[in-house]
Amino acid sequence: MTTADQDSGAKRAPNSPSGTSTNANAASPARPGARAKDNERPLVEDIRLLGRILGDVIREQEGVAAFELIEQVRKLSVAFRRDADAEADKALKKLLKGLSGDQTVSVIRAFTYFSHLANLAEDRHHIRRRAVHERAGDTQEGSIEVALARLRWAGISPKTIAQTLAHSYVAPVLTAHPTEVQRKSILDAERDIAQLLVTRDEIKTRAALSGGGKDAVTPRELAANEAQLRARVMQLWQTRLLRMSKLTVIDEIENALSYYESTFLREIPRLYADLERELGNQPVHSFLRMGQWIGGDRDGNPNVSAQTLEYALRRQSEMALRHYLTEVHYLGGELSLSGGLVGMSAELVALAKSSPDTNVHRQDEPYRLALTGMYARLAATLKDLTGGDAARHAVAPQNAYLLAEDFLADLRTIEASLVANHGAPLAAARLHPLIRAVEVFGFHLATVDLRQSSDKHEEVVAELLAVARVESSYSALDEMAKRELLLRLLNDARPLRVVGAAYSDHTQHEIAIFETARTVRARYGAQAIRHYIISHTETVSDLLEVLLLQKEVGLMHGTLDQKATNDLIVVPLFETIEDLRNAAPIMREFYALPGIAKLVQRSGAEQDIMLGYSDSNKDGGIFTSNWELYRAEIALVDLFDELANSHNITLRMFHGRGGTVGRGGGPSYQAILAQPPGTVRGQIRLTEQGEVIGSKYANPEIGRRNLETLVAATLEATLLQPTKPATPAFLKAAAALSDASMAAYRALVYETPGFTSYFFDSTPIREIAELNIGSRPASRKATQRIEDLRAIPWGFSWGQCRLALPGWFGFGSAVEALLNENGPSGRKEALAVLQKMYRQWPFFSTLLSNMDMVLAKSDLALASRYAELVADARQRKKIFQAIEAEWHRTANALVLITGEKQRLSGNAALQRSIRHRFPYIDPLHHLQIELVRRYRAGQGDQRVQTGIHISINGIAAGLRNTG
Repeated sequence: MTTADQDSGAKRAPNSPSGTSTNANAASPARPGARAKDNERPLVEDIRLLGRILGDVIREQEGVAAFELIEQVRKLSVAFRRDADAEADKALKKLLKGLSGDQTVSVIRAFTYFSHLANLAEDRHHIRRRAVHERAGDTQEGSIEVALARLRWAGISPKTIAQTLAHSYVAPVLTAHPTEVQRKSILDAERDIAQLLVTRDEIKTRAALSGGGKDAVTPRELAANEAQLRARVMQLWQTRLLRMSKLTVIDEIENALSYYESTFLREIPRLYADLERELGNQPVHSFLRMGQWIGGDRDGNPNVSAQTLEYALRRQSEMALRHYLTEVHYLGGELSLSGGLVGMSAELVALAKSSPDTNVHRQDEPYRLALTGMYARLAATLKDLTGGDAARHAVAPQNAYLLAEDFLADLRTIEASLVANHGAPLAAARLHPLIRAVEVFGFHLATVDLRQSSDKHEEVVAELLAVARVESSYSALDEMAKRELLLRLLNDARPLRVVGAAYSDHTQHEIAIFETARTVRARYGAQAIRHYIISHTETVSDLLEVLLLQKEVGLMHGTLDQKATNDLIVVPLFETIEDLRNAAPIMREFYALPGIAKLVQRSGAEQDIMLGYSDSNKDGGIFTSNWELYRAEIALVDLFDELANSHNITLRMFHGRGGTVGRGGGPSYQAILAQPPGTVRGQIRLTEQGEVIGSKYANPEIGRRNLETLVAATLEATLLQPTKPATPAFLKAAAALSDASMAAYRALVYETPGFTSYFFDSTPIREIAELNIGSRPASRKATQRIEDLRAIPWGFSWGQCRLALPGWFGFGSAVEALLNENGPSGRKEALAVLQKMYRQWPFFSTLLSNMDMVLAKSDLALASRYAELVADARQRKKIFQAIEAEWHRTANALVLITGEKQRLSGNAALQRSIRHRFPYIDPLHHLQIELVRRYRAGQGDQRVQTGIHISINGIAAGLRNTG
């Protein structure tokens, strides 16, 4: 499959950053590469090459002493990992304490860049192996080919599949992350390296086809290629890895846009072309879209404003329009057809005549005339919508398109004329992808979601009501009184705002967001903003408040009792365990209110519901979080199936998945197929964030493959319905596991005295919060309560110290309790049920597979080093021993249930990756610990802060799914 979905790092990492081979890890072969399988040899060679080049660059740039220092750190680190060698541990600590700030940063940079380069080599190898499998006819699970083959075997026709997709909606939604945003200079250099690895493969392939590489040209080509690689690696070494100033929302917006430029704008049309071809050229509706939170998600982020929202849409529009301008320009070069030689449709002739192009050399070339006119209109559109200027001007910009649909209609006029006049092949290469791009991206590029916490909406409504003298103490009302008042106001055509009244900054800020949403929808199209997400949805009034705020600014048209419509889908986000349990009851009560169901039906008949993986995990632990999500989905589907009798409203689940397993991470394909029966139905949105965005989408081909897995899984889950309802015995066992798991988790996290200070001391959470990493504060409130901590830094910090506690803690105790519940006589029976659940229930097997991955990536020895940062020795020992004991209980539970005694026995690629890659991540951990120690001791100069920040980046890059 693909890098991020398989969650595999480089399969083999035979070279250290300095370029020398190592035999230091007892779990790895004595000479990595010496016994490499043939299919791994290209990967070994790529990593060896990149490691050697990096080592050479370090020698040249930093000197032999720096090179040797890096080697010394690596060897001691590997000795610590291999043997838990006390002498190596002592020597490593002594060495690191003696390093200057500059030396420390240099070593950290070396190992961080090695992680990045290893990722590039691994990505290339995934593509290489995928091509080999496809040439052999061995298509892989998660591909469109396999999905459609399964559908054909099930007797489902291409027409039925196309009809299903016509009513589907699949959208990955990119969100910001406090550690992932890299400088565009770094991303561009790494993309260049990735392309040079492709070129290197092509050179070798040509050589093999021409007689085994004996042609003298090949060594010269390889040498030239290596020289270019060396230049790009040197560029990386001489370029700052991170920004010097605090990240802004603007930085995060620009970073996300780079993935559209490199991947989405071109690869999504190619994916549609592949899908249509596999369906026998059956036309496919544009069901796969892109979503974005960056610029519109202000929950806990005071830096998001109406200005950032407007900026996000303006820049997104500019990205889309410049892509269209480029494609139209090249299309004009390709469609040089003469009207004297081929026929043209009347519509194409009319489009050409409307062009302002008077160049005498093009007067018999109607396609070019039409495209020149379209380019002028697009250029004017760019100017009107973004203020930007087009790069080329055959004629002056004029007559801007008002809607993307108008531009699309002109493209279809060209397409229809070509098809009708023996020119269909000319449309395939560029015109068809451009038409698809306009269908998918419009003038807005991606749908930007708005998000804010429910309590912030309540504050605004309370102030509006108080100033208008409608209700002086809205927040003090009980829930039923709030509902009654809000419904009355939704049936009142009058606005609440008082002209000339002075409102608080908060209320002005929030109202401005809604007003900007109305403005940008009018400017960029209705799909520019479609969803309004309410964090911490706890009551029905939370939903009604957002409807009222829409009404206040003109996003709701009319009144509830007079056939009103509203522009933005009100999307509840159920996050905590309690919220998830209340999800279906809240939605049932919401739709029971007079006028609500008809309002939703008139406004598009769509209801998105977002499910929060992160906070539910932080609240109740890994198993309980997943179990309550499962139960909530089933209850919501049952509710909307009931509503279908009177109101045909489409339910769409929006999965708030993060990078880590504790935050809903793990392979997307398996996650979608493991959804409860009937919960997909062609409708799914899911968040993508952290290192996962770069891992999945930085490389265009891997990006397409990852998008493909979403499509394949959605098709299979919808039409094949592979997940059968769980048996009563399974449900009973899962409920028991959930209760015991949550009890064990909360006993540690919320009930153990001193646990909060242990967490803040033994992980780099303080540094993540204090070093201005990301635009969003680490906590929602200025406290050190875990309840107030945002889920991203919570999970991310545990990943940095290699415990990944949110991804497994509590499960071992739960299994132990279930097996011992009925004494020795019941143990065998209980274990048999768990083993059957693992074999037959995708929900359970996928969850255990993800826990297996997390345990494989965790490292108790390294975690013990982080624990040494805790000053209170008694507290440190007590809590770490509790964590260690639960780790072993969970590992043992997995062995009992799965029958596999080794971690990742079913994922050889990731197993090799961990065995060979992690010895080179370990030095970053040791260095990070030393720098955190210095920082907390008041020795935190700029070099120490920079070193910590780079180490965070390097560890995250090496682990690949810690965000």
